[in-house]
Amino acid sequence: MSHPRTPSDLLVALDVDGTLMSYDGVISPEVRAVVADLLAAGAHVVLATGRSVVATMPVAQELGIERGWAISSNGAVTARLDPDLEGGYEFTDVITFDPEPALRVLAMELPDALYAVEDLGRGFRVSAPFPDGELGGEFEVVGFDELCARPATRVIMRSPDSTPEEFHELVQRVGLHEVTYAVGWTAWLDLTPGGVSKGSALEELRRSLGVQPFATVAIGDGGNDREMLQWAARGVAMGHAPDDVRAVADEVTGTIDDDGAVEVLRSLLA
Repeated sequence: MSHPRTPSDLLVALDVDGTLMSYDGVISPEVRAVVADLLAAGAHVVLATGRSVVATMPVAQELGIERGWAISSNGAVTARLDPDLEGGYEFTDVITFDPEPALRVLAMELPDALYAVEDLGRGFRVSAPFPDGELGGEFEVVGFDELCARPATRVIMRSPDSTPEEFHELVQRVGLHEVTYAVGWTAWLDLTPGGVSKGSALEELRRSLGVQPFATVAIGDGGNDREMLQWAARGVAMGHAPDDVRAVADEVTGTIDDDGAVEVLRSLLA
């Protein structure tokens, strides 16, 4: 098997929440330092997250990733980062789907849940306000018909009275075959266009950058990271990741409380 000769040969894909950032929104000095070292060495460090691009940009800025690429909305949105651009980025790939069929069937099953549809580059249109801090950018409360009216990159359903297990069962029962779904740690369901994932977006980016398949690394902790970990030549699950995520990884590192990503990233500089 071939191996990258230097860090500059690498494409390093990093989940944000629960991987680089603690659940209370803190990125440690150690994470910031090792990301800075990788950037200085010429590696392509790419944030690959379920966050909207509006919520991804502050993380990129905190990490010093001013130029390069970011994948948001679980793979539906790819952006080129450049501080000379308005807002610091431009969209290079946006994949949408018709949210109406999924929204209608989910609302029949869980009429009291909260629903949000990404408003690209601004925030979200929502059925009712979400708790503070859960959605990045601006949000606008609209009627359900308006939620369904336009193509979307991402749909969110939040139902505090439901469990992740119930969400998995719900998706299977109602047959959401035209979308890709990911269940969060709590009662949170993300829908993106069918066949789209962090892994599919990263493969497109890898090809466009001319990075060799063996020179890919990914670190993540959630169900929406499975395809990304399988895509990477070195897929690393965080130690606190669910069993099904750790099962598809090549290795498992420490938890977010241990700053488990730091050890992996330092090894790329060795």
